[in-house]
Amino acid sequence: MSGAVIFDPLLPWPALGALAALTLLVVGLALWRGLSGWWLRALAGVALIAALSGPALKREERQPLSDIVIAVVDDSASQTLSDRADQTAATLDALRDRIAARPDTELRVVRVADAPEDGGTRLMTALSEALADAPRGRIAGIVMLTDGRLHDAARAPDLPAPAHVLLSGRKGDWDRRLVVRNAPAFAILGEEVELTLRVEDMGAAPATAGSVPLTISVDGGDPMRFDVPVGRDIRLPVTLPHGGMNVLQFATPQAEGELTPRNNESVVQINGVRDRLRVLLVSGEPYAGERTWRNLLKSDPSVDLVHFTILRPPEKQDGVPVEELSLIAFPTRELFIEKIDEFDLIVFDRYRRRGILPSEYFANVARYVEEGGAVLVTAGPEYAGVDSIYRSPLGFVLPGMPSARVVERAFRPEMTDLGARHPVTSGLADPWLAPDGDPLAPEWGRWFRQVEIDPTQSATIALTGPGDRPLLALDRVGEGRVALLASDQVWLWGRGYDGGGPQLDLLRRLAHWMMKEPELEEEALWAEPSGLSMRIVRRSLSEEIGPVTVTGPDGRETQVPLEETEPGRFEALWGAPRMGLYRLSEGAQSAVIALGPAAPREFEETVADGAPLRGIVDATRGGIVPMEDGLPRLRDVRAGRPAAGRGWIGLTPRGAYRTLDLTVTPLLPAWLWLLFAATLMIGAWLREARR
Repeated sequence: MSGAVIFDPLLPWPALGALAALTLLVVGLALWRGLSGWWLRALAGVALIAALSGPALKREERQPLSDIVIAVVDDSASQTLSDRADQTAATLDALRDRIAARPDTELRVVRVADAPEDGGTRLMTALSEALADAPRGRIAGIVMLTDGRLHDAARAPDLPAPAHVLLSGRKGDWDRRLVVRNAPAFAILGEEVELTLRVEDMGAAPATAGSVPLTISVDGGDPMRFDVPVGRDIRLPVTLPHGGMNVLQFATPQAEGELTPRNNESVVQINGVRDRLRVLLVSGEPYAGERTWRNLLKSDPSVDLVHFTILRPPEKQDGVPVEELSLIAFPTRELFIEKIDEFDLIVFDRYRRRGILPSEYFANVARYVEEGGAVLVTAGPEYAGVDSIYRSPLGFVLPGMPSARVVERAFRPEMTDLGARHPVTSGLADPWLAPDGDPLAPEWGRWFRQVEIDPTQSATIALTGPGDRPLLALDRVGEGRVALLASDQVWLWGRGYDGGGPQLDLLRRLAHWMMKEPELEEEALWAEPSGLSMRIVRRSLSEEIGPVTVTGPDGRETQVPLEETEPGRFEALWGAPRMGLYRLSEGAQSAVIALGPAAPREFEETVADGAPLRGIVDATRGGIVPMEDGLPRLRDVRAGRPAAGRGWIGLTPRGAYRTLDLTVTPLLPAWLWLLFAATLMIGAWLREARR
């Protein structure tokens, strides 16, 4: 039970103050005039003012509430290093015993695991949630059992009681880590980019010779070894070996005594892109589709186009003055001898031999293909004639020999089984939106001319014409690629004739496949990451493939079977057990992928340190105590006083309670106050009347 006097005035307090001043004035006047009942008048005024102030006795029945101590326990990955988990568990048990021995005190334990998606340790977030679930008036203290490595210090709440840190780890702990300070997301093929790396030691690191080994591996290949200094930035020039995703892995071996090797490696993924794709387009005689290739290539912002139309041989003399010639001189030697290797693709569009290009120039083009170049031939009737470019040294690399026959009748191009699986033509047979905006067209429009060819044994036939004659032949020669479109009427699709067809998709894919764009490789293996899962994709011209072997960061292998989702495309969704670098292989195809960082956020800084929590602790006058020194004593301190000292930490008793019952009783009835005041005033009058 608890009692107290409260007031419920009948008049506002300013009015009561004015009445008190008037009473004081009256009493002072009576005293000045020498009236003997002045003190009775004073008592009567006091009684009247007390009656108007409404004094009452308040009685409460209270239930005491226990004080709350919140213990935030860090269970993140960095707490598994060394013996920190055992340290933390022992300290928590000791804290439970100490709190249990205190009267009216309870311990609430909040555990903090790794945040999802490599979010690190959200210690302050967990503390804020714990404070929201507890009455602030009952919190006597906050104790954090952690290594001090948190990643949300900016979200620290306003703490109502002293906060203390019991720091795990040992004074002699040290660790070595590899840091990639800057790495671009993409780089231009053939151009050098610079990465900045650093190997640094943290904590009580032993003296070293000044340099440590560093291995560098590209796309999971054989590592290259270098000796690099410790504690200094290393500038590493890199030239990407291929287009698409390039995975670079850097690692330094584990040193004796360091906390963990998890931060001794780093993975950088850089997308290799071409600056500009350079295409040489050589056109022959004019025809209705002459500008098809030019318009397509000019519309592609990633393509630099050099276009020449050869209409007459240089020896022709027709009397036209030189200054009135509309065509510039054809720089044959410069294009086909000196700068041919600068082009990614050479297109011969209905070109016939006119004596402008000597045989050695065509032989140089064939050499260009074998060394990695690409040649595309769009064939008209001239390809079947005696002046066909096939009847030059270039014919040795072309995928089809003309039979000298030109088929001129209506037909619809058809896709072969291989064409349905090849990335150049796969999916083209699906309905498409016609050029005139009509609904999805049911079938391709007709063509009316095709050159009959006899394909080479290694050629892939993607499209056929009348009588199953090869219409689109693709082949690889040496390091390069060649393609032959045995008709000059693909432009009919672009004009929408007879419903049209997927001209734009076909020609663009064909050009980019020849220029070795990674997404159009017919045999490819890659993975698309999503958190700790990956979608494994295998593209192949084969109808059946084996399972993909996935090798994890720990060297463990897993066989993942794939299912064919569409012709030539096999997929599987696989969840990885942990972050890190994974190697995939199936047959001759291989790939590497990094799920999350090679060193998770929890292992970026591993040496225990209370500095990140120093500001939070100092704001409440708490302390930071190493666990290896044992659990300090618990001492009661008043709010606002120092809450930590040598060998002890303080808790602030709150004395909180719950009110069960409340009774308010006036001190005296109103009539009794009035009777008392009236009696005093009459007594003063009678005393003064006798005198």
